Amino acid sequence: MALKSVSSNLISKRLIATVCSILSITAIVVAPLKVSIAAEISNEVVKLQKIDYQDVFNIEYAANPIFTHDGKRLIYERRSMDIQSDRLNTNIWFVDLKTGDNKPLISDSDRHYSPVLSPDGRKLAYLSNKDGSTQLYIRWLQSGEDVKVTQLEYSSNSITWSPDSQSLAFSMFTPIASTILFKDMPAKPKNAEWAGQAKVIDTTLYRSDGRGFNQAGFSQLYVIDAIGGTPRQITQGDFNHSGRLSYSKDGSAIFFSADRHPDAALRPLQSDIFSVSIDTGAVEKITSIEGPESAPMLSPDGKHIAFLWVNDRKLSFQVNQLMVKALNGSDSNEATSLTPTFDRTIQDVQWAHNSKGLYFSYIDEGETKLAYVSIKGKLKEYDLSLGGQAIGRPYTSGDFTINKSGDIAFTKNDPQRPADIWLLDGKKQTQLTRLNEDAFAHKALAKTHAIEVSSSIDKLNIPAWIALPPDFDPTKKYPFILEIHGGPHAAYGDTFSMEVQLMAAKGYVVAWANPRGSSSYGEDFGNEIHHNYPSNDYQDLMDVVDAVIAKGYIDTNNLFITGGSGGGVLTAWSIGKTDRFAAAVVAKPVINWMSFALTADAYPYFSQYWMPDMPWNINEHLWKHSPLSLVGNVKTPTMLLTGEADYRTPMSETEQYYQALRLQKIDSAMVRIPGASHGIAARPSHLIQKIGNIVAWFEKYKK
Repeated sequence: MALKSVSSNLISKRLIATVCSILSITAIVVAPLKVSIAAEISNEVVKLQKIDYQDVFNIEYAANPIFTHDGKRLIYERRSMDIQSDRLNTNIWFVDLKTGDNKPLISDSDRHYSPVLSPDGRKLAYLSNKDGSTQLYIRWLQSGEDVKVTQLEYSSNSITWSPDSQSLAFSMFTPIASTILFKDMPAKPKNAEWAGQAKVIDTTLYRSDGRGFNQAGFSQLYVIDAIGGTPRQITQGDFNHSGRLSYSKDGSAIFFSADRHPDAALRPLQSDIFSVSIDTGAVEKITSIEGPESAPMLSPDGKHIAFLWVNDRKLSFQVNQLMVKALNGSDSNEATSLTPTFDRTIQDVQWAHNSKGLYFSYIDEGETKLAYVSIKGKLKEYDLSLGGQAIGRPYTSGDFTINKSGDIAFTKNDPQRPADIWLLDGKKQTQLTRLNEDAFAHKALAKTHAIEVSSSIDKLNIPAWIALPPDFDPTKKYPFILEIHGGPHAAYGDTFSMEVQLMAAKGYVVAWANPRGSSSYGEDFGNEIHHNYPSNDYQDLMDVVDAVIAKGYIDTNNLFITGGSGGGVLTAWSIGKTDRFAAAVVAKPVINWMSFALTADAYPYFSQYWMPDMPWNINEHLWKHSPLSLVGNVKTPTMLLTGEADYRTPMSETEQYYQALRLQKIDSAMVRIPGASHGIAARPSHLIQKIGNIVAWFEKYKK
């Protein structure tokens, strides 16, 4: 990484002020004070401030870079934490690639995000809440004029320009009439205070994490003129039309993915590619491969459509493939996989400007990387890593974009800084922004490094990392925290994490790992836990603990364990298997697979892909893998921590485990984060409360 290290920034503003203060004294006092000056400077270096919870509000990071058509500027989202609104705030900035100037384009206390440049390069569409609700705006880049294009009740998504830059398409939730069964309610007397109207639910997907109870309706596609007006709905029916949109070359139709089947709600991974005529609304099916097809992208020359496809075998972890189909008027023309043997999950896909191939990001061994594949299937992998959007825990992430010259702009971070914008010009990487030097340059942050761990079960390599306290001394003994990722099919990496940094700042050695079942190592590694979770992934994690202890600087009386979601499952499972930990924090867990299967928001998916049969047919199997089955073994003081609006791993899971612990007189506590969904860290104060409560619980039981 080319970011300045903490050591290169030791002469901070605070240190300079200290030196100047001392020097002013030496003008009055005699020369022997020169020794004291050196001592003061040395002490200042040693006593660099450690980060604290307040620093959560000082974080900034970059996302969603876009090249302007002339190649002279790079537009990007600058994201920051708003201490007043307790929200993530996003503004739109740009970097002048010649001068390096970093300036605001649309930036104030409002939220401006999701910029999309028009094909002619003259206009920028974006979303903003500047008038109180989130609406679609257009910025004319030459004049700087802004026009509000919509006045919508619901948010627009997947904003896409027409080829002639004169109109836009987007998807939007469109309500339908709610079911009313009982219609003979007596009239309410004037000024009477009755209870509210009963809510009738007759849909499969009736609630969603982060949204609550779903209003009756579906996502439909709309078009609108770039100068504003009334949006026109172009899709119909009781189906969701969403995800990535792509115009046809002549602008007469829009490609999209959907499952237009009456039982779509019970077919969580099914979808095909369709096109819809903008003039008539006629829908044509473009693909019908067994398994889900998504994210259609028309090539710049209009000859091919690319999309992502999963060979659906009902496995809990399945990688996708990048497909291409020629649009030559033949319905029978089969799509071709460009990545048939590429055993990694493909993410953001972008056509090369010459239509000869596609760029895409993918997750590999805990890193988000970049590759190019030609239309003939020749693959090239780039020697660079993306990263930086996962602020709370060390998940891998990252964005990129390509210009006509083949230059690549991307987000990149390191373990001590969130994402900045970087440029790859040929083989040269240049850092274009330094968004967190004001917040972190004068701070002492944890240093991280990878460790080698071999599973004691089958010698499988288990990737893992350690963060050391800023004032680490290898001759001392430190308390230890094992932090476990969720998913379970997800991946940690050696990347920035405010949670890890704050734990290390409080004096803990922190380790995190990718046990079997994690993504980014291929389907076989991911499916080591297919219908068998938790299982040997527990032992992988214990092997990580043993490997860290073997370093010689861990206080074995002060071992702690925590994790969220899938990590919460493994934390609860671990303390049912061992009493080696002094305390545990189980965050947003699944405790009982039977109750989870029938209360989680995505129950059609979980019951078909994570379980070998419907839950009532496999109660013994589900109980065998439920942490609740081991609760009788638990001796570890345990805190449970969950958002009260969590519908992914509902609060009832947390309550079951808490009550079971209390019945056994185990020291326990239940922390309920008000208004938080499964993504607890969505608001800065919630992230602080999460980390703060975890550390406070461990401090309480530190021996």
